[in-house]
Amino acid sequence: MAYTLSNMLPLGTTAPDFNLPDPATGTMVQLSDIAPSKATVIMFLCNHCPYVLYINQEIVHIVSEYAPKGVQFIGINSNDADTHPDDAPEKMGPHAKAVGYTFPYLFDETQAVARAYDAACTPDFYVFDENRRLVYRGQLDNSRPRRNEVPPTGEDLRAALDAVLHGGAVAETQRPSGGCNIKWKS
Repeated sequence: MAYTLSNMLPLGTTAPDFNLPDPATGTMVQLSDIAPSKATVIMFLCNHCPYVLYINQEIVHIVSEYAPKGVQFIGINSNDADTHPDDAPEKMGPHAKAVGYTFPYLFDETQAVARAYDAACTPDFYVFDENRRLVYRGQLDNSRPRRNEVPPTGEDLRAALDAVLHGGAVAETQRPSGGCNIKWKS
């Protein structure tokens, strides 16, 4: 597994719209159809990456804590399912259920959405304010599998969400996420 850092899309960027399938429900989800909320978190995830697997339970905890406060969460899998069959759409619904995802987990088959967000790795997190302007991009926290003994806490993402929810400024110092590179099609 190649360790890759996120690209850090410029703050203030408007959330690129998308229209992607949710394999678990068989529906299409378009960002512009989702009612604006206090914050929207777009997460680039996948089924097989050990970096995502290491933090899945913390993601589930954060969603359960912040969704009732008016935060929307959307997961997107942009990996090439031909070269990485564990990330195939038919495996996404069972995976989402097994780990406890309660948010749409969408499949970006063309990888156009990952390119629009300048996503580079899984996991990769983007927080948009109520106007869908980017206020945070980067890591969940400083935990990494096999790198340290730090358990996932979500401290970086939580700090950004708390700032948005309380009308404050998100910290200017934002650390890139790190994990498996997105498996791009050739």
